[in-house]
Amino acid sequence: MNTDTAIIHVRFAVDGSVTEISERPSTLSAQDWFNLLTQSCIDRYEALSGGRGVFRIARQQLEQLKPAAG
Repeated sequence: MNTDTAIIHVRFAVDGSVTEISERPSTLSAQDWFNLLTQSCIDRYEALSGGRGVFRIARQQLEQLKPAAG
């Protein structure tokens, strides 16, 4: 595994809203963090079964997104 890549795990409710997401800045709700990631790097998202998904993002890009979120 490449340590320069962050894997952000997402869990969805039955209605499609985000219930949990990793690496979330404390200033954002889970849904708002997902929305920001989707706008910035949708090409890095992978849908999984069971209401889950992951973003595979370069660690450097993730660290740049966090301050922009707050």
